[in-house]
Amino acid sequence: MATQADVFIDYVCPFCFLVEPAIEELRRERDVRVTIRPFELRPDSVPTLRPEDEYLPRVWKDAVYPMAERVGLPMTLPSVSPQPRTEKAFMVLQLAQERGKAEAYTEAMFKAFFQQDRNIGEDEVIIDVATSVGLDRAEAEQALHSEERRVRQRRDQDYAVNVVGIDAVPGIVIGGHLLRGVPSATRLKKVVDQLTAQEAGHRAPRAESRLSSVRHHR
Repeated sequence: MATQADVFIDYVCPFCFLVEPAIEELRRERDVRVTIRPFELRPDSVPTLRPEDEYLPRVWKDAVYPMAERVGLPMTLPSVSPQPRTEKAFMVLQLAQERGKAEAYTEAMFKAFFQQDRNIGEDEVIIDVATSVGLDRAEAEQALHSEERRVRQRRDQDYAVNVVGIDAVPGIVIGGHLLRGVPSATRLKKVVDQLTAQEAGHRAPRAESRLSSVRHHR
């Protein structure tokens, strides 16, 4: 049985893009089912960041650029100011999940913001990203204006905060274990291997118990 891995992200978080290579390696080398889950760092009413202020350039210089070089992922601090909100992009993520394109949509959204310097808060940009991975334009437009999807996104945000305990991203939940920050592929695989071994250990006594029961009734 595949191990469930829930990956909580925000499309304006560079570290969420930087963890993508590790997630991809985990998916290739272990039997895992990855689900992309939304977490808005700055939902509506919370001010978003501006690249001309001191904070973002400092974080990028000290942490983002060095990590990007280590993992071989080219990216640049976007010039969009203030940084966009991501509620609408996540509303279309719901559609992408329904069509089996969540991973492709997520990668394209990260590339649009961090490699192409596009404003991923704008409807047309979101629709263009959606159609670039094969989603239907009319469905994407409908998703953008769906009150039902907006309510669902806010429920998903509440779930991340109040049920899972997410307060920053990326946050990766594997078998109920929350890993914070940008774990390496090696660490992710180790967690999966440990969980698989534990589950195998739990199954073995039950199998032996059933076997003993069969012997007893012979």
